[in-house]
Amino acid sequence: MKLLEKIFGTYSEREIRKIEPIIDRIEALESEMQKLSDAELRAKTPYFKKRLQDGETLDDILPEAFAVVREASKRVLGLRHYRVQLIGGVVLHQGRIAEMKTGEGKTLVATLPVYLNALEGKGVHVVTVNDYLAKRDAEWMGKVYQFLGMSVGVIVHGLDSNERRKAYACDITYGTNNEFGFDYLRDNMVVYLEDMVQRGHNFAIVDEVDSILIDEARTPLIISGIGDKSTDLYYKADTFVRRLKKKVFTETDDKTLDDDIDADYIVDEKAHTATLTARGVAKAEEFFHIDNLSDIENMAISHHINQALKAHGLMKRDVDYVVKDGEVIIVDEFTGRLMYGRRYSDGLHQAIEAKEGVTVEKESKTLATITFQNYFRLYKKLSGMTGTALTEEQEFRDIYNLDVVAIPTNLPVIRIDHPDVVYKTKEAKFRAVIRDIEESHKKGQPVLVGTISIETSEYLSQLLKRRGIPHNVLNAKYHEKEAEIIAQAGKLGAVTIATNMAGRGTDIMLGGNPEFLAKQEMRKMGFDEHLINMATSFNDTDDEQILKAREVFKELYGKFKKQTDEEKEKVIAAGGLKIIGTERHESRRIDNQLRGRAGRQGDPGESRFYISLEDDLMRLFGSDRITGMVEMLGLEDDQPIEHKMLSNAIENAQKKIEGINFNRRKNVLQYDDVLNQQREVIYRERLRVLQGENLKENFLKMIEGIIDRCVNLYCSENPYPENWDWNGIKAYVEDILLPKGSFDQKEFDPESLTVEKFRNILYEKAVQRYNEQEEAFGSEIMRLLERRILLKNVDEKWMDHIDAMEQLKYGIGLRAYGQKDPIVEYRMEGSEMFEEMIRSIQEDSIKELMHIKKENIVVQRTQVAQPIEARHGEEPVKTPKKRAADKVGRNDPCPCGSGKKYKKCCGANS
Repeated sequence: MKLLEKIFGTYSEREIRKIEPIIDRIEALESEMQKLSDAELRAKTPYFKKRLQDGETLDDILPEAFAVVREASKRVLGLRHYRVQLIGGVVLHQGRIAEMKTGEGKTLVATLPVYLNALEGKGVHVVTVNDYLAKRDAEWMGKVYQFLGMSVGVIVHGLDSNERRKAYACDITYGTNNEFGFDYLRDNMVVYLEDMVQRGHNFAIVDEVDSILIDEARTPLIISGIGDKSTDLYYKADTFVRRLKKKVFTETDDKTLDDDIDADYIVDEKAHTATLTARGVAKAEEFFHIDNLSDIENMAISHHINQALKAHGLMKRDVDYVVKDGEVIIVDEFTGRLMYGRRYSDGLHQAIEAKEGVTVEKESKTLATITFQNYFRLYKKLSGMTGTALTEEQEFRDIYNLDVVAIPTNLPVIRIDHPDVVYKTKEAKFRAVIRDIEESHKKGQPVLVGTISIETSEYLSQLLKRRGIPHNVLNAKYHEKEAEIIAQAGKLGAVTIATNMAGRGTDIMLGGNPEFLAKQEMRKMGFDEHLINMATSFNDTDDEQILKAREVFKELYGKFKKQTDEEKEKVIAAGGLKIIGTERHESRRIDNQLRGRAGRQGDPGESRFYISLEDDLMRLFGSDRITGMVEMLGLEDDQPIEHKMLSNAIENAQKKIEGINFNRRKNVLQYDDVLNQQREVIYRERLRVLQGENLKENFLKMIEGIIDRCVNLYCSENPYPENWDWNGIKAYVEDILLPKGSFDQKEFDPESLTVEKFRNILYEKAVQRYNEQEEAFGSEIMRLLERRILLKNVDEKWMDHIDAMEQLKYGIGLRAYGQKDPIVEYRMEGSEMFEEMIRSIQEDSIKELMHIKKENIVVQRTQVAQPIEARHGEEPVKTPKKRAADKVGRNDPCPCGSGKKYKKCCGANS
């Protein structure tokens, strides 16, 4: 394979060669575009739209449209797209993933395909990872679109329905993945068409595509309402598990559950499981006063015990989660950020709350749910951009049908990536890391130290304090200071410890960030936050205060830019930014993101990873042969081991875990695909009802189906009427189709009655009753009633069905013990449950319509269940507690302006 790549080039190089002629055509148009006036450049937008209406395709007008955007960007933003950025734009337009290194200007690249595709008038969505980036990019790049006559909207948290509808009606809409997904779910819960906010899924560009489509794809989006489950069992299960004796499995342990094993439960870190032993089961039966824990009526107790075992045996505080303000908050393993709004699934979060002694939150009822995989597959065309995607290319192809094209950098990458250094113990590894930091700090080289847990970052911080090395720590506990820490991580001699560096949205600039320094100075000058933010915004304004703030910012920026440029030269002389990884992440992509922080836009830099054989990755997934080989060599703890075999073993361990995680996500998707097919049917039917279709024919078909079921149930086994279950027929017909007491067996002549004749008579009677109702209420009211009743029943039954499918999913895995494929079983049973739900919708809708009385008529539609929250995760969550805006923290600067801390000034007596 490597030989073929040397001869013919990599896949990306071959694809870029095909794109080069298009880029040549775009560049050839540059001089022509420069000659156009602003008005003539703007006039290109209606001109392109006309060409599309006349039958040309987007590909036909691509070169000219890209050349127009390039020229508009130069005039409006002062930014001219490089040739490699044009290549990235073509890749995105083609519905692919463009892998572009940090600092290569992905935000600007997106303007090219966004403008081109927006010309169709069907809407383009640009998806970002947070509200800040959505707002920033919409304002910043929005200037180009607005200059060319395009409208731009932004979807962020806190907008009402009208604001959202306006934003989606724009040619181009920026927003976060969560907001787009939740709006889709909410749209399929509305009871009037005009309440919907989205207008279809035409084309989306996903920024940080690996973070959104892979890292966040493990947990679904959920809109939930109030549930009714008790939380007492969580406390009881927690009390029980605290009394048990634990055994942790290692690689070499025999993993059979012997009856005489000296433990109550076993934790297998590699398989990420915690299981009761026979001794533990006996203790559970005694504690909960039950005969057999495995009995079906004890499933709830068994489930709560299992979650409590996971909480105590597998979930680590300050690694997997933190406790803050009386709440358990998940730490995102990929970004190191606190994940407000996300909770562990299936009661695990409640089990951790019980373990940590904080309030156990009530479980909730799921009203609507979808995975990111299935949401983004709704788009007719999907593309994405990120700095790291090639290692996950197989998953992008399999799940989203997207290929990855690596775009060359504008300037060569001159960063030096040193080989990994491996030590026997963690202590020896950290000693080596501290020595490396100390040496770099002495010569003024800025250092970014990457860790994969809060625990490690705080341990390193303590070691550096002992050595007297000034440093900053960035992890989930301190992420409020994130912008400040990242902005100055490239200053001379700076040392920054960061827990995971994915998706920070900020470049580390050598010498420091002049924009941040200017903003800091404006705060000292007394400017409020709103004015400081507006000083760097891209909105047009005639507000004198904002214009003054912009002037001050411009002046300060120039002053600090001079300083940072001088400092940059010193940093470059010291070797540029140095990246030190203290451990390999289970995903190679996250390691690449850390490395990619150095060497942006041709800057110098270097990187090295330090590893120990005691790291989780090596301990759980490394080869036993390696440990044996190191022991045999009898090396000292502080003696580093550099060997190709070790490097290969580390990469193989990472590949192994990536494969496991891919299979987990694929498994989640296989289950959701079953629900997704059902979701599409339900949402399609809901839309028909909302669009005001005449449902009379549908209701008459439902009546036919109900009569068929009645006949099959009570008559089909015997052709002779005297043997039919007439009591059953009477009860069924009067319950659903006819008024009470209106069905009389004596009306039917048993001599001439056949099943088919009986079916026809029943249908005539039901239609007669239906016509009576329509006559009584009037046709217009009847149509409104049909829509209200059908919507209400669809929504009620669909919510119950989601819960039932969730329960089925958790129990279906046991079928594997009987040599049955759980997915196949889930699909079959799920299909039966869906058919049963459809029958139930039909019966309840007909029953209500046939029995409703004039005095009880309500045609106004109401939403079946009011959502209490929308979240990305699998359990309910409260709104995070926030300090009131006017409350000053004890360690905050005193608002009186003295410069002292509040607790030592005005707050001394409080």
